[in-house]
Amino acid sequence: MDDRPWLRCYDEGVPHHIDYPNVPLFYFLEEAARKYPNTPCTIFKGAKISYREMNELTDRLAAGLASLGVKKGDRVGIFMPNTPQFVLAYFAILKIGAVVVATNPLYTPREIEHQVNDAGIEVMIVMSNFYKLIKEVQPKTRIKTLIVTNLKETLPSVLAFLFSLTKEKKGGFRVQLGEGDVWMQDMIARHKPEDRPKVEVSPDDNALFQYSGGTTGISKGAIAMHRNLVANSLQIRNWITSAEDGKETVLMAIPLFHVYGMVAGMLFAIRTGASMVMVPNPRDLKDVLTNIQKYNCSIFPGVPTLYNAINNHPDVLAGKYNLKSIKACISGSAPLMRETKEKFEALTGGKLFEGYGLSEAPTATHCNPLQGENRTGSIGLPLPDVDCRIVSLDDGVTVLPPGEIGELVIKGPQVMKGYHNMPTETTNTLQNDWLYTGDIARFDENGYFYIVDRKKELIKPGGYQVWPREVEEVITEHPKVLEAGVAGVPDAYRGETVKAWVVVKPGELLSEEDVKAWCAERLAKFKVPTFVEFRSELPKTTVGKILRRELVREHKEKEVVG
Repeated sequence: MDDRPWLRCYDEGVPHHIDYPNVPLFYFLEEAARKYPNTPCTIFKGAKISYREMNELTDRLAAGLASLGVKKGDRVGIFMPNTPQFVLAYFAILKIGAVVVATNPLYTPREIEHQVNDAGIEVMIVMSNFYKLIKEVQPKTRIKTLIVTNLKETLPSVLAFLFSLTKEKKGGFRVQLGEGDVWMQDMIARHKPEDRPKVEVSPDDNALFQYSGGTTGISKGAIAMHRNLVANSLQIRNWITSAEDGKETVLMAIPLFHVYGMVAGMLFAIRTGASMVMVPNPRDLKDVLTNIQKYNCSIFPGVPTLYNAINNHPDVLAGKYNLKSIKACISGSAPLMRETKEKFEALTGGKLFEGYGLSEAPTATHCNPLQGENRTGSIGLPLPDVDCRIVSLDDGVTVLPPGEIGELVIKGPQVMKGYHNMPTETTNTLQNDWLYTGDIARFDENGYFYIVDRKKELIKPGGYQVWPREVEEVITEHPKVLEAGVAGVPDAYRGETVKAWVVVKPGELLSEEDVKAWCAERLAKFKVPTFVEFRSELPKTTVGKILRRELVREHKEKEVVG
């Protein structure tokens, strides 16, 4: 008898085991081009690139990368929002056996520098509006060449013309490139698909370095092989039982640089032969809603803050948008509230169900069933071929029964190879083929899992990742600050937000605005503290470690009293 209770709760049609093809990840794009050649792969501001065209463009760009000396195993950076060029760059890199390193465009120079240097990036593909930012960082890195693209290159002719006129008033739509840098469009034009070098790419070759956080000592590059990404794409495809190959339209409003958007959005779509509607800025709700209605989007992976924003948008409440095309939405990166789920499902008629994953198993390991029972507060059931245990927090070995709280450990075909250049971290996280997630959890008699707490103290405002130590280091660099503690506190809109507790040096004066301004110059916007509280001292352990949990407890008590 199978001892995995969650299998009893699987939707009809979801397999317990999947036979994974022994292929590299770009096989999915080539197959989609063969099966659905005229189906749009991407839709952006009305411009459509078919699967046949996207496959050919990636071959051309792959040939261009090879002409720059990019070899198998080299890491190539991508620095851009959700645009067709992201998809193009991603698969071109993979087709020559190189490794994708997608960086958050919201990062500051300090954050970019660390990630680029740690990965060893020498070639980076950049959207033109970020060109000056990367050029600022370049002297402190090993970057030799920037491949630059702009929005005009994928806009429809009328929009492209208007875009050019607007940019010409500001000095031209093409920035002046430095020596050695090249335009993506020019590189594609100079090469033919048959110029792509015949590189043997194995399922066991590295495909992705996915970085989990910010700067030195914190951010870790999880290495995903081609087989890891192939497996997770197929697990998600099999989970969404209502999807039909070649017939779906996926709204891509979650960032592609994040492994969640990359796998649950882009790779799921390409495996399914679905069209991807690109949304560069998910905060532009008018663009999000217009795209859903215009293109009848049926699959919509996202985060609770986005669903909640749609629920409360005045034009949605007034019935100005028809959202009934939506069939299925996986919510990730932050807890999904019952009210958000129920209201969104009532507005759209679709199913909104919560999942769970992490960069080290790119991206999903658990999900509530599409048609079956969704349990409030639960991250759902393990995906096909994922085995899970709850182990004792005392010894990390003893397997606990249902209802007991311990650390969630996972084994499955999507689990990473390890961390780049971090053997100790790899050994601590991967033990006897089990991935130790660092998340404290429990499961019930039917195999539904629940996250209880975060062992690693990671903060997730709106689904982004913020490490407390990184923010603390930035704040304590201020000449007037003696010490600081940072932690996540509950937030009605984002689920969780960043709060800093600051001790000022004797005789110095500092305001909340001063601290926020200091951080804004050195950190991405989502890492800047929402709240700053000044104290005379911080609670510490006997060895001097700041008790972040105590700070959070005090904050919650004040909120209750207030």
